[in-house]
Amino acid sequence: MLLLLIFLASLWHIPQIQTGPSRVLRSSSQDMIKGLEWLIRYGYLPQPDPRAANLQTEEELSVAVKTMQRFAGVPATGKMDRETLKMMNRPRCSLPDFIGTSELMRRRRRKRRYALSDSSWKKTELTWHIRSFPRSSQLSHNHIRNLIFYAFRAWSNSSALTFKEVNTQQADIVVDFATSYHDDTYPFDGPGGTLAHAFFPGEHPISGDTHFDNEETWIYDPQNESPGRGTDLFAVAVHEFGHALGLAHSSVKESIMMPYYQGPVGLPHLYQLSIDDAMGIQQIYGRRHHSSYPDQDIPAPPVPTAPPIPDLPPDKPREKPSLPAFERCKAGFDAIANIRGEVFFFKARHFWRIQPSQNLVSMEPAQTLRFWNGLPPDFKAIDAAYERANDSQIVFFIGPYYWVFSDTRVNPGYPRPTSDLGLPPGTVVGAVFVWPHNGKTYLLEKDRYWRYDDQPGRVEPGYPKPVTLWKGVPSELDDVTHWNDGHTYFFKDTHYWRFKGGDVGADSADPRSIPRDLMFCSDLTTISPRGPKTGRKGEDGLCLCAASGRIKNSFLAWILILLWMIC
Repeated sequence: MLLLLIFLASLWHIPQIQTGPSRVLRSSSQDMIKGLEWLIRYGYLPQPDPRAANLQTEEELSVAVKTMQRFAGVPATGKMDRETLKMMNRPRCSLPDFIGTSELMRRRRRKRRYALSDSSWKKTELTWHIRSFPRSSQLSHNHIRNLIFYAFRAWSNSSALTFKEVNTQQADIVVDFATSYHDDTYPFDGPGGTLAHAFFPGEHPISGDTHFDNEETWIYDPQNESPGRGTDLFAVAVHEFGHALGLAHSSVKESIMMPYYQGPVGLPHLYQLSIDDAMGIQQIYGRRHHSSYPDQDIPAPPVPTAPPIPDLPPDKPREKPSLPAFERCKAGFDAIANIRGEVFFFKARHFWRIQPSQNLVSMEPAQTLRFWNGLPPDFKAIDAAYERANDSQIVFFIGPYYWVFSDTRVNPGYPRPTSDLGLPPGTVVGAVFVWPHNGKTYLLEKDRYWRYDDQPGRVEPGYPKPVTLWKGVPSELDDVTHWNDGHTYFFKDTHYWRFKGGDVGADSADPRSIPRDLMFCSDLTTISPRGPKTGRKGEDGLCLCAASGRIKNSFLAWILILLWMIC
C-alpha cells in the first residue's frame, strides 16, 4: 500500500499537497477526481463497476495517462500534470476516444489505423436533413444549411460518397441542435466542454444522427478573426460527420478527427481533408472516380459569407456552478425518481443519475434547470418527483405546488396547487412513487400518505393513512421509488430499505448504504452531518478512517488514496 501511495503521488504530480493552503488542496483533489473521471469517460480506463473486485495496477494507471497524453499530443510524462489537465478541460467531441472493452482498447492502441470504427453504411448515396436549428446563433437557417452542405462536401470530395439534402426526418443523417439531456447517452453540459456528437452508421433509428449543443455560440469565422467569441460550426460539423460515416477519433494532429476543438479550418468551399482523414474514408467507401462527380447534379449553394460575430447572450452563464462531487456521499437526497428507466437523485438544484446498468452517468452533478427549465428559476430543492404510469409524464413537487413535464418541456398551465390532486390545501408532498404491486401512485407527507389513481386523476376515498403500512422504515422519508428490478426502495439520510414486489415489510431489518451501494462512495469516504462514528475528522468533515479489508472498487480506491495524500 505504501508503495502504491508513493507511486500515485508521483503520478498525479501535485506539489501543492505538501505546502499549499487547504483551499488549494481541495481544488487539487477535485482536479484529480475529474481527471480520473475524464479517463473513464473517454475510454482510457474501464467503467467502474460496484460488482467488480479488481484493482488497477500501477502499470495500468500509468499506461492510461500516457496513452491519453500521446493521443492528445502533449508530453507523455505519465503524470496528471498541469498541461494534461489543461488539455482535459478543452472543448471537444462527446464521443470516447476508445470504444469497447479494455482488451479491445489495448488492441486498437497497438495497431495502425486510420481512425476507423467498426461500422459503415452499406451504400454510398446518403441523405441528410436538419430537424432543428440553433436558437441563439445569429446565423440564418440558410447560412447553416450552406455550412452543413459544404461539411458533407468535404467527405464526398475524397471518397465515393454522395450526399443529398431531403425534407424528411427519414433521412440517413438527421441534424439536431439540442441542450443538456436529449434522449441519448451523451448529455450536453452547457457552454464549453462537449460541443457535439454523432452516432456511427448502423440499422438503429438514431444511426448517423448528429447533435450539436444548442447552448454553444455557433459562428462562422473561417479566418479566425475573432477568437474566443464562439465555436466555428463548419469545423465541428466536418468532424462529427466523420463519425456519422464510420470514423473514430484520430491521434494525428492534422486530422479533423482529433477529439479536441482546433478552431476554424478555413473557407468551406476550399477545405480539403488531411491525408489521414482522406485515407480513412477511402478505406471504408473507396475512392472517387474523378472523371465523374455524381453529386454535381446537386447545385452547390452560395459560398457562405461571414455575418457579424454574435456576442454571448447576457443571461448565459460562462461557467456553470456545481456541487462538489463528494456531495453525493453526504446524508440525504431531496428526491429520488425512476424516470425512463434511469434513477435520478436530486439534491438542492442538482442531480446525479444511475443508468439501468447500475453505473453513475457522472460522478459530477448536473444542474436540474438545464434539463427541466420550466421549473421556477429560484427554486431551492425538489421535494418529490415521479414518472406517471398512465402517460409517462414527469411530475415535480416543490412546496405546495406541482409541475407536469412532457420529457423536458413543461406543459402549459403549470404550476398548480397540490390541492388540485385532491390533497388538503397547502400539502407539501415529500415523497411519491408508483407501487408496481397495484400500479397506483402513493403521495407521502411526513407520517401519512394518500393513494392516487392517475387514470381519473384523483385521490381515492378513505385517505390519508399512516405510513406505518410499510414495516421497518423510519418516519419522514426522503423519498420512495421503484427500481427496474420490480422492487420498491425507501430512502432516508444515507440509508435505504428494499421491499420486494408487493411486500409491506423490508427484506432486511438492517438498512443498506446509499453512498456505498449506489453512489460509488466507500464507507471510508462517506460524509454525515452528524459527524463520523470512527476515525478522525478532516477539515471538510470527511471521515478519514484507517483502511481495513479489501477495497472492492478501483475508482473508490483511487479517491480514497487521493484523500490520504491530501491529509
